[in-house]
Amino acid sequence: MARFIWLLMVVGIAFQNLEAAAPRVLPEGKQPGDARLAEPKDLNGYFPFTVSKTKEEWEKRAKEVRRRIALSQGIWPEPEKTPLNAVVHGKVDRGDYTVEKVYFESVPGFFVTGNLYRPKQTSGKAPGVLFAHGHWNDGRFIDIGRQAVRKEIVIGSERFEEGGRSLLQAMPVQLARMGCVCFHWDMIGYADSKQLSFELGHKFAKQRPEMNSAENWGLFSPQAEAHLQSIMGLQTWSSVRALDFLLSLPEIDSSRIAMTGASGGGTQTMLLAGIDPRITVSFPAVMVSTAMQGGCTCENASCLRVGTGNIEFAALFAPKPQGMTAANDWTKEMATKGFPELKQHYALLGADKNVMLVNNVHFQHNYNYVNRAAFFAFLNKNFKLGLEDPVVEEDFRRLTKEEMSVWDDSHPQPPSGDEFERKLCRQLADASQKQLEALAPKDATGLAKWREVVGGAVETMVGGSLSPESDFEIKNHASSAVGNSQQLTGLLSVKSRGAELPAVLLQPNDWKGRAVIWFSEQGKAGLFGDDGSPSGDVKRLLDSGIAVFGVDLLSQGEFLPQGEPVEKNRVVKNPREFAGYTYGYNYSLLAERVQDVLSMIAFVKTNPHKPKSVEVIALDGTAPIAAAALARCDGAVNRAAIDTRGFRFGKLTDYRDASFLPGGAKYGDLPGLLSLAAPTTLWVAGETGESAALAKKVYAAAGARDGIVFGSGSGEDARRGAVEWIIKAQ
Repeated sequence: MARFIWLLMVVGIAFQNLEAAAPRVLPEGKQPGDARLAEPKDLNGYFPFTVSKTKEEWEKRAKEVRRRIALSQGIWPEPEKTPLNAVVHGKVDRGDYTVEKVYFESVPGFFVTGNLYRPKQTSGKAPGVLFAHGHWNDGRFIDIGRQAVRKEIVIGSERFEEGGRSLLQAMPVQLARMGCVCFHWDMIGYADSKQLSFELGHKFAKQRPEMNSAENWGLFSPQAEAHLQSIMGLQTWSSVRALDFLLSLPEIDSSRIAMTGASGGGTQTMLLAGIDPRITVSFPAVMVSTAMQGGCTCENASCLRVGTGNIEFAALFAPKPQGMTAANDWTKEMATKGFPELKQHYALLGADKNVMLVNNVHFQHNYNYVNRAAFFAFLNKNFKLGLEDPVVEEDFRRLTKEEMSVWDDSHPQPPSGDEFERKLCRQLADASQKQLEALAPKDATGLAKWREVVGGAVETMVGGSLSPESDFEIKNHASSAVGNSQQLTGLLSVKSRGAELPAVLLQPNDWKGRAVIWFSEQGKAGLFGDDGSPSGDVKRLLDSGIAVFGVDLLSQGEFLPQGEPVEKNRVVKNPREFAGYTYGYNYSLLAERVQDVLSMIAFVKTNPHKPKSVEVIALDGTAPIAAAALARCDGAVNRAAIDTRGFRFGKLTDYRDASFLPGGAKYGDLPGLLSLAAPTTLWVAGETGESAALAKKVYAAAGARDGIVFGSGSGEDARRGAVEWIIKAQ
């Protein structure tokens, strides 16, 4: 049997003495030159957009980004659209337009509140406009006061003393006067939206131990993050339902639906326009940028901007008409960084004239009179309103808070507070679980849908893929004889990822063509005893003619200059204890390790001396890592033995835990990952009864009913059982 070695035939320097429990690839104290050891990225990083070379390339990329947005918002797959139960009341007549009070349920018991502005005189169906506000004081109720508006008038930012005191009324009033129906609703914690407080939604800073419970959790908890529940997600779903409400009005022309908003409202606009095809004109103001991506907790969510950013979110709307504004803020470089690429992107799709930047960088962060006028002109042109150009905003009489508020004696405020928050999180999780259960496949057709939804979710959460042979390079080759085997060490360089993984191969002299990759919490050291020789179970495999690989995953083994195991993820320097600030821009440590596992599988699989089978063993804390990798490896592993020890992502109590995975609990938790391993032949310990049922069901749908075996015992018993099962396999 030809010797299975790193690449072709490596001749290295023999180790005469083993001075540690495991052989080193690098000198003592030296870490791999892995790009991931750099500081994690945060919302103030640089987020350029690379224009695709072809339409086909963009279509594939756009599908991935839309899924990432939807998943990060907790709406992959799209939840059931429950009845809105909309209430419209309290009409105020302003002569040429009316304003009404609106509330409806985006999910049962959780209310969206706002005002509906309608023109008094219309001819035929009217265009609809969604107006999402940003972080202006008091939101829909804002009144900046006489002195402040006079300063705005002096610098040319506003025109009228009365109307200029509330830009959040000025926008919908003018739209109604232009013949459009406009719905303007509250962000969470603003104006009438008080079920979740402003402090919770926008000022959250410190974890609440009383809300971090596996069964009765609140937002921002590890459990909420593991189920992809967030303030941002709730606001995005409210945007979807606001569009549903607008389109339910009989006078609305569904072919002419616009959305706009500035700052945080621009973030909401980008996201909904990017994922909901019903929007036909988009105008996100002072938010599209290669720089700061949105600083509030309501503008960040785990998984959202990993490998992408706001420019690409805006690109999703192409080729439909889209305008945007820049100011003297984080958008000030848009004219040279970001917008030229968007222009090229639109040109690729044959619509370079459909994207516009209003570059008013002499103003501070705003949605002022000048920039509102740009939106009105853009809407007039693209909706063919037939108004005289330019459209000039006129003054109006502001509504009072009492005239705008949706709650009164006849329409009392709904429940709020901590218990409501817990109930809402539980309700969302139960609805998601019910949807998942209905999705569980019964046949090949159902299996395809399961893999699209659940498999697609795992792909987004953990990333990675099986690289081609050309992606690998071996550095620091060395070899030595160990009993009846050869020990080879090397640094596996994965060029596409900038990763460097210290690895070892133990190959028996009578190798029979099978290769096992054994993953351990100790990295490759887990293959060796205290005396530096292979452990008893590894020897059993070697004596059976099976080659064994070990590897230091990120933050294991030679990645640890002090030798102490890593128990927590690194987080960004932002002092606020919010997972989205870290995992919204970076993969978790577990996800990075999953990518390492995929790289190792691909390397072993594509090695010139290809083994006849590639197998995996993970019997400790690496079990969830291996399970996630098996879900992503498209059957590249022939068989695997895993002891889950009953691990569940949903039970972790710290979002910094080294095993934490955003979204890990939402799609069936660890059993959901195991279900995606089919057709890999699987031996599993630590799962019984109901927890094993899902994987069995999916394996049966894949035509591999006997491809999954559930072992008994735990600890050493499970270890012996797993090794015995591997040895006996053919």
